[in-house]
Amino acid sequence: MGVQPKAPTIKGPADWFTGEVWIDPIMEPQGESTLNIAAVHFTPGARTAWHSHDGGQTLYVTEGRGLARSRGDEVVEIRPGDVHVTGDGQEHWHGADHEHFMTHISITRGPATWGDHVTDDEYRSPTR
Repeated sequence: MGVQPKAPTIKGPADWFTGEVWIDPIMEPQGESTLNIAAVHFTPGARTAWHSHDGGQTLYVTEGRGLARSRGDEVVEIRPGDVHVTGDGQEHWHGADHEHFMTHISITRGPATWGDHVTDDEYRSPTR
């Protein structure tokens, strides 16, 4: 058994996110493994751009209130304890709602493909 020191917290890149987002890496791909796990912290109103993941993505919400939407679906609210699963190659976005912080653990098994930023109208629309 070994204990690895905590990796530094990094600011989420502006190409991937709208608003202030911070990432705490937990496990990064090594060798032949593509497993990537991170705690992602969103300030109110912050969100990802539209994106998809080879191998899909699982989110485990640890605190706050968030929103998630897959392309063509309705927005869903996500709260602590919720597990949100997006399938292989499914385009989606997720982030904090406009009044609360939100943190989730992101688990992926492949690289992300990043698309356009979610507009304020898309984010705030009743159907989002």
